[in-house]
Amino acid sequence: MKFPPVAQLVEQIPFKDKVLGSIPSGRTMKKTSILIIHDVRSVTNVGAMFRTADAAGISKIYLTGYTPTPLDRFERVRKDMAKSALGAEKFVSWEYKKNTITLLKKLKQEKYLIIGIEQAKNSIDYKKVKLQSKNAFMVGTEVTGIPKNVLKECDVIAEIPMRGKKESLNVSVACGIALFRMLGV
Repeated sequence: MKFPPVAQLVEQIPFKDKVLGSIPSGRTMKKTSILIIHDVRSVTNVGAMFRTADAAGISKIYLTGYTPTPLDRFERVRKDMAKSALGAEKFVSWEYKKNTITLLKKLKQEKYLIIGIEQAKNSIDYKKVKLQSKNAFMVGTEVTGIPKNVLKECDVIAEIPMRGKKESLNVSVACGIALFRMLGV
């Protein structure tokens, strides 16, 4: 059985202008999302976040501060990261930036909403964050999190509530929980 092209079917919809009027012609409603990994020392955690970012549809990862990159200082593939990233480091675009504040200011100029995933006095429940068309999610060092001077540059600080006795999660686990929930994956 042969079906007519979608455009012909759309033309047959009664009140199509009212039904489809809110969707701009020729545009997609997709959100652009990037991840910033700041001062995460563990190669295993960074590799795990590459896999998570790939699965969540993150378009680019910025590695900042002393966060290790998929290539060593001699531009050789890091086998330890490749082991935990399982190839995701080849599929997700990434870039290293030494200065995080400069990066955040550039992203703000590009109209990104900067979302720090962190515990802070002024944080909100991560389930209540209202995403925009361009979003930059940021995670920080395993022990102390995102530094206060960097946190000040965030537009929103999103916190994952803790119900147990421990007050924190592994950074790669928190990254996965936050990305999948906030992006609706």
